[in-house]
Amino acid sequence: MAYNKLIRTLMIEIPSVPGSLGKVATAIGLNGGDIGEVETIKVGPAYTHRDITVQIEQEEQLKEIIESINELEGFRVQAVSDEVLRAHEGGKVQMKSRVPIQTLADLSRVYTPGVADVCKVIQAEPEKAKIYTNIGNSVAVVTDGTAILGLGDIGPVAGMPVMEGKAALFDQLVDINAIPILLDTKNPDEIVETVKHIAPGFSGILLEDIGSPHCFEVEERLKAELDIPVMHDDQHGTAVVTLAAVISACKSAGVDLKEATVGQIGLGAAGLAICRMLMAYGVKSVYGADLSEEAKQRLEQYGGTPVNNLGGLMSQCDIVIATTGVQGLIKKEWVQQGQIILALSNPNPEIAPTEALEAGAAYAADGRSVNNVLGFPGIFRGVLNAKANDVTHPMLVAAAEAIASCTKPGDLVPHPLDRTVHERVAAAVEQVSLNSLKVHS
Repeated sequence: MAYNKLIRTLMIEIPSVPGSLGKVATAIGLNGGDIGEVETIKVGPAYTHRDITVQIEQEEQLKEIIESINELEGFRVQAVSDEVLRAHEGGKVQMKSRVPIQTLADLSRVYTPGVADVCKVIQAEPEKAKIYTNIGNSVAVVTDGTAILGLGDIGPVAGMPVMEGKAALFDQLVDINAIPILLDTKNPDEIVETVKHIAPGFSGILLEDIGSPHCFEVEERLKAELDIPVMHDDQHGTAVVTLAAVISACKSAGVDLKEATVGQIGLGAAGLAICRMLMAYGVKSVYGADLSEEAKQRLEQYGGTPVNNLGGLMSQCDIVIATTGVQGLIKKEWVQQGQIILALSNPNPEIAPTEALEAGAAYAADGRSVNNVLGFPGIFRGVLNAKANDVTHPMLVAAAEAIASCTKPGDLVPHPLDRTVHERVAAAVEQVSLNSLKVHS
């Protein structure tokens, strides 16, 4: 889900008096700020210095927060830093040599003349490229920049920080070498042809932030025309983590998901993929609503049931998932007793969880914890380990079930940086792939 809040760190001098930190928190909250980390830098007899990370929607809020804090007697905001921009200076990823090249002997082994022998081995047996090069452990992260986070069509270069972030997560969580690829075209034919031409250097393609509806065509064609795994993260990565969240919510509420009626509000790339994932899991009744007639037709083609009226959808569904980006779209009076509601748009959900619970929902959550990082690293680690040539719905369902199995009671999903989660996802995906090979052999 999109998440566009600005993150700033306030360095504040606070009187060393009980309740002072609470006054700061109140000043921040009243001006629409969301407090993140609080770090105590120095404790003195009269003043305590703390760094407080604040999430805001616009810079004007920051000015109001600073003014409110400075108006408190004895309080002073000493400085403001942008930790996010600082973390991105120079980029977040780089390509480095895995072997030292310090002597002429090293040079002859790594480059000329020794490398010629390796080239001949690969020429004779192309599959050995996955042994003697990094192709077997490399994924291309490809974007045309048309649907970057919640920012929309801002272009591929402006989207590069997102692609670098994906690459960094691949490296840190599952030891995959991921390379951002920026495409200066929105033409589906050109995107497909370009990716096909670069595909020999990779063992997987992750499509990222490619807008709807051309994302469907691009993914479908690449999956049909390439012999390596292709996945559009905004569709299937989101769907995997959402299914995991729904499984966890159903456990908390005592609902049998496969026998439940599920309604999906918003049938963009993520919404349609969520519907397909639910059906792949075994949910028998999936309804969907959207303003786009084309989107509703796609849902019907996939086996779901289009609905024109949001109130009608709410009235007949045990579980409601929303991915529209429209704050307040779901009215309290539409909420049914005992319903499960996941309003996943960030930063503002279709209905606040507190409102949904007040209206009678058995379980309600927003999208703050439903993070795609729980899915795509382990999924690709699994398909690369299995040397699979595609990503299938059974693999994705297995990934969702693995994520749900790692979720603590009461939580919606596990911590996104827990490597154990990614290892389980990878193992589940690899097992499904290997089982599929046995069936077809």
